[in-house]
Amino acid sequence: MSATRAEIAVVAVAELFRGDGEIVASPMGPIPRLGAKLARLTFEPGLLLSDGDAYLLDADGEIEGWQPFRRMLDTIVPHGRRHVVMGANQIDRFGNQNISAIGDHARPVKQLLGVRGAPGNTVNHRTSYWVPKHGKRVFVESVDVVSGVGYDNAAKAGQRFHDVHRVVTNLGVFGFDSPDHAMRAVSLHPGVTAGDVAAATSFALGCGGAGVTREPTDEELRLIREVLDPEGFRDTEVPS
Repeated sequence: MSATRAEIAVVAVAELFRGDGEIVASPMGPIPRLGAKLARLTFEPGLLLSDGDAYLLDADGEIEGWQPFRRMLDTIVPHGRRHVVMGANQIDRFGNQNISAIGDHARPVKQLLGVRGAPGNTVNHRTSYWVPKHGKRVFVESVDVVSGVGYDNAAKAGQRFHDVHRVVTNLGVFGFDSPDHAMRAVSLHPGVTAGDVAAATSFALGCGGAGVTREPTDEELRLIREVLDPEGFRDTEVPS
């Protein structure tokens, strides 16, 4: 069974949660949601999935718990038992993320969502990012507005619970494990080269030593295609 790039991305997102155990997973977007559900159905059965509003769901979408906003603030946020997967309109080499505005903050060219919960997520919880189209307008030298806090700014502010984990894109998986916490490739998706990444990134992004992102197993492909996403919504984010 040959996997599409979208299905490889789903598995790459699922792998973000490996080893997390019983925590709240807050995946935002079609492929992040599919990845979290796949992880729960296979190697992380203890994951608690959020609908993004007020309920905890099982892998079939059935409600199994209530998580109102007040409870989130009282019990989840202070203790960090959560892994968030957010999007990014811009992200830089140290993991600073922008979902607020493009251009000068005083007079932006484009208004986006606003910082929303990004600052709190990044300084209190493990946070990863999903970017469906890796390109120079997203992977920038410096973000226009810091929404999610990167490693350089977290260090300046003394944020000891800061944990930006991975960035998954349609080209590969990237992390911040180097001594200076600059973004480097962890793995490139099958068929992607270091040159492809360089051509789509506005800063120097090291790819030396990067592996190849694993492909889905036959059982994972069956779950993706027949159980989790028979309608093929994954292909709307990463076309085949």
